[in-house]
Amino acid sequence: MTNMSRFFIGIDLGGTKIGGAVYDAITSDVLIERVIPTEAHQGCDEVLNRISRFIDELSHNDSLPSDDFGGIGLGLPGTIDFDRGAPELIPNLHSQWSGKPVVSILQEMTRRPVVLINDAHAFTLAEATLGAGAGKQTVVCFTIGTGIGGGIAIDGRVHQGLDGRSGIFGHHTIDPHGPPCGCGNNGCMEALASGPAITARAVKAVLQGLNTRITSLVDSDISQITPQIILQAAQEDDQIAKDILQRSGTYIGIGVANAITILSPECVIIGGGIAHLGEWILNPIWDEVRRRCFTAPIDKIEIQQAKLGPNAGMIGAAIWASQKL
Repeated sequence: MTNMSRFFIGIDLGGTKIGGAVYDAITSDVLIERVIPTEAHQGCDEVLNRISRFIDELSHNDSLPSDDFGGIGLGLPGTIDFDRGAPELIPNLHSQWSGKPVVSILQEMTRRPVVLINDAHAFTLAEATLGAGAGKQTVVCFTIGTGIGGGIAIDGRVHQGLDGRSGIFGHHTIDPHGPPCGCGNNGCMEALASGPAITARAVKAVLQGLNTRITSLVDSDISQITPQIILQAAQEDDQIAKDILQRSGTYIGIGVANAITILSPECVIIGGGIAHLGEWILNPIWDEVRRRCFTAPIDKIEIQQAKLGPNAGMIGAAIWASQKL
């Protein structure tokens, strides 16, 4: 491989889907975006075989002007041992992934260099480079879904931190007297404002028999309650649902205000499934930022929804490969 390599492949490994993108490092265009099922039940080795075949398909696409490929970026949804080129913990995949030397395995399979990146950092890099933060010097991203992750990008490059552990916004403390979090702390942002935390508030309201449209929308089946159901109820002027979204947005807003106070970014990007709640979440976030940020120039700071959608991870992984390789 030379420094003139043009194309880089990004792979985003998820519990149910594997995303693949081809990035043109010369034009900064994303040329191909594809998704295949993970088939995680077949085991780690077979998933790696699927990734290898997927990479081969992406690199031999007739629509590409040449076969000048420089390498592969692999985004993983968990913690990474970069020295060993292996995942440490991937919550949504089998424990057999822990310690698996995926870099050396894929390099041997594909005959191309491979670099790893956390999926939230890949999302951050994509949004900061080609998405809502394009052209901004300092960008902070929150990705809010089943869990809460994030990242910091400065001058178009993601800030990794020691051992790649920067931007774990889901596990900074919002309320020291708050509920226990799966990480062992209390009152983490994730315990208060993730998708399951928001859903749990609605479940509690239904079980308590409160007067809310949520009950009829799910026909009293609490297993059907989701943030989208809560949004629908709020749009139908249900006060309980509106209060749930307001409270959740307030917790996220405290986290965003903390990040703004510490980093003074030009742009804060909200991504993940909860971002689809739109103004119902963004408005209380802004209210909390205005209430708490006394030193940051908030009139110059943008808070936006992510723009690249579910493909941001694969795009960011490809950009990461272009920068590292």
